[in-house]
Amino acid sequence: MMDLIAMHDAPVGPFAVRVTETPLVDATLRAALEAHHIESFGWAMSCCRRRRDEAENVLQIVYLKVLSGKAVFDGRSEFRTWLFSVIRRTAANERRLAFLRRLYLSRIPPPQRREEVEVEPRLQQELAALSARQREVLQLVFYHGLSIAESARVMGVSIGSARTHYERGKQQLRRRLQ
Repeated sequence: MMDLIAMHDAPVGPFAVRVTETPLVDATLRAALEAHHIESFGWAMSCCRRRRDEAENVLQIVYLKVLSGKAVFDGRSEFRTWLFSVIRRTAANERRLAFLRRLYLSRIPPPQRREEVEVEPRLQQELAALSARQREVLQLVFYHGLSIAESARVMGVSIGSARTHYERGKQQLRRRLQ
């Protein structure tokens, strides 16, 4: 978490923390997030049905929302209560996005040729070992013929994020298949 918080040293542009009636200065905000990190992760695990990778992703998104000023503590409740509500809403939103991705992918027509569907069993096993996002972007690009930009829209992530998952997934798959 310290690395994530350290990334926010330059509050400029869209990443500036907005000041509200009860302002939390950057150092105070960081300290509050650090003080509640363990509890926050436990709550994220509960909100994500005990799936560690999803909970880590949700918590990272929450920290980015808080540090970028997209989620602003206004002092109407305790900080911890507010933070937990941001985690709950973010987890629900991520579940909704995952559902929409699956729904959209189910509507993509099947490939025309049989050889496009058949995948070597070892390749299937190695693809399954990748992270969900890496596997998703590689399947969209290689098996469904989408561009990285189209894959990003399907996945509900930025093009940069899709590109990163694509490159890291290819590298990891290459290493695993050697």
